[in-house]
Amino acid sequence: MFRIPLLVALALSVAFGVGIVSSVSALKATVGFGAIALGPWVAFPEAQTENTDPYAKAHRARAGKLLYGGAEGLQFTAAMDSNGQKLSSDCSYDISGITPPARFWTLYATHANDQPMKIAPDLPAATNAWTVLRQPYSSFVIHVSPVAQPDNWLAIRRSGAFKLVLTLLDTPTAGSSGLIDLAMPAIVKTGCPNA
Repeated sequence: MFRIPLLVALALSVAFGVGIVSSVSALKATVGFGAIALGPWVAFPEAQTENTDPYAKAHRARAGKLLYGGAEGLQFTAAMDSNGQKLSSDCSYDISGITPPARFWTLYATHANDQPMKIAPDLPAATNAWTVLRQPYSSFVIHVSPVAQPDNWLAIRRSGAFKLVLTLLDTPTAGSSGLIDLAMPAIVKTGCPNA
């Protein structure tokens, strides 16, 4: 008597459950299509335009992010170092080189789930184009480490894998098709004292 309604309810719950889980995992997997990779840095230039794909729009809505307009800025994310190894907060890294031309840039660390790391108020949780100490020819070295470092230091918490986010603001490269020719800073592991 209740067998057919029970089977229908079970089939619907499985269908909806699998659909929801697959949709959420697809949104977590990627920001969208059209990614460019410059060494360890990855950006989605089309994710910020009106021509973006539905996955990028859904990812943006789910994360609650306001993205920059086509010529306003471009955000690069790195989850690996220049040798292709995953970034670990138990290790220290040097970010060295130069950024593409931009009026201003920022750099900060996030957890693997893209949530910004909460650092003690007296520690440097981010750095930018105005505060970074530069070497000759505008190059720089930024030490990313859970342990205090001299000069440019970006503090991170020991919490497993993490990502680095480099945002270029008011940059001609945001609307350029020549993104592949850009020079991006290298990310080099300098040691893992507790590994």
